[in-house]
Amino acid sequence: TIFQNHEIDFNIRWLAVLYFKNGIERYWRRNAPNAIAEEEKNALKKRLIDNFNEPVPQVATQLAVLIGKIARMDCPRYWPELIPTLLMVVRCNDRLLQERSLLVLHHVIKSLASKRLMADRKLFEEVADNLFSYVLNLWNTHMETFLQLASKYEDGVLESLDKSILGLKVLRKLVCFGFKDQQLPTDVIVFINMIFSRLDPFLECRRNLWGNQQMVEKCEKLILLMTKVLIDMLEVHPLSFVQFIPTTLQFVARYNFVDIGESLHFPHFTVNCLNMLKIIVHTDSYKVDTRKEKVNPASVEAHKLKMETLTPSTLTEVCCYLINRYFLLSPEDLQTWESDPESFCQDEGGDSYKFSLKPCTEVLFLSLFKNFHSTLAPVLLDMVQNVQGPCGVDDMAAILRKDAVYNAVGLASFDLFDDIDFDQWFTSHLIPELQNKHTNYRIIRRRVIWLVSQWVGVKLSVSLRATLYETILPLLQEKEDLVVRLEAANTLRTAVDDFEFNTEQFLPYLSPSFSLLFQLLREIKECDTKV
Repeated sequence: TIFQNHEIDFNIRWLAVLYFKNGIERYWRRNAPNAIAEEEKNALKKRLIDNFNEPVPQVATQLAVLIGKIARMDCPRYWPELIPTLLMVVRCNDRLLQERSLLVLHHVIKSLASKRLMADRKLFEEVADNLFSYVLNLWNTHMETFLQLASKYEDGVLESLDKSILGLKVLRKLVCFGFKDQQLPTDVIVFINMIFSRLDPFLECRRNLWGNQQMVEKCEKLILLMTKVLIDMLEVHPLSFVQFIPTTLQFVARYNFVDIGESLHFPHFTVNCLNMLKIIVHTDSYKVDTRKEKVNPASVEAHKLKMETLTPSTLTEVCCYLINRYFLLSPEDLQTWESDPESFCQDEGGDSYKFSLKPCTEVLFLSLFKNFHSTLAPVLLDMVQNVQGPCGVDDMAAILRKDAVYNAVGLASFDLFDDIDFDQWFTSHLIPELQNKHTNYRIIRRRVIWLVSQWVGVKLSVSLRATLYETILPLLQEKEDLVVRLEAANTLRTAVDDFEFNTEQFLPYLSPSFSLLFQLLREIKECDTKV
């Protein structure tokens, strides 16, 4: 075939393999119109696994995807020799053959794991049972090789790292989809223990490799993959993960809630760690429902381990650290505010907490607050008491701290219903804060008017709605900061959409509100902001 002839130009071979790959869905199925004959299929499959010496990475990747697509339809029933052949090539000493066969194995396992019919899942469980131990040993060998070579800055480091990444990708799919919860073999438990033992040296290694950007990126990729395996275990096999709850919580605390860990972690790693904590706190599998007659003993043990680790003092420290460190607006945030205010105002919703630090910390805070309200509500109220007094307009640290605390109060508005007299707070403290027009205080003006939008449907009296409208109008003026204006417009929309909205009460403010909103609409440029 064209793409296996290395003398032909790379671009032509790449196009050939793409055409082949794209034709699989149309012509490979047995009931497809103009389907490929069985004899021709067998010949093609034999050619595909006869050699794994493709030198060009782009072509090799497409070949691996192509083989994975065929495997999803034919393996293992109509292509039983595929996986044994791959394992045989993986054992060879040729570096290129080993890496290419690992790449193909990854895409084959990925394709097989995506099948959802019960019969297909049983077949994949058999594959996982036969394959896991070997791939685990292979991955462990490559990890050891990488750490040894990296410590001496010797050649072959990148190759070992690439093979470690591919091996871990295979193991991740096998663990998630190849075994049932509470029926995990010993090798899987060994694998999870290996991950915890490997994360520390790899985080240290990443810091030592800081001068080599390519190595750092790949090292980060491997670290993130290890944390994703832990997240998958928590989501797919929560009851099998019970024994690792204390280890996980201690690991998360060590790297994300202690200043000494800051030099080792990086944003996406922090996101994954905080999501692990959120899952442990939030998942029903780790809670005990006293209303049920029968409770799973594993859930009882999980709840016990969770509560032993998340003591009131630990929860207080975590809550304070989240607010005082992670909720603070960063220099990058303030720069975005200046350079692109509309982008700054974009709301990150949906599953953004899985990938972005700001929504991740907010979702974690809410999970902690809902599940440990009696412990954390007094802590947050004390923080409010400490920051609600006037702060100097030149004291940016105090301004940012107040912004962070108000953010927490807004997020937890429903849970603080019985703890805060919002009417009194709004009239005595928040309105005066909105009247401070200093440039630095725009951070507080924006946060306060956002805070009001969070509480308007929770606990703001109808009698104060007119006061709210009067407060919003100056914040929509052209001379006001654009971010503050956009937040004020959003608060006005929330108030108008509220169940207790009174048309007669709003009529005196209708005309000026419409004029100011129309002017704002003419100034903004992004479609998402306008909508």
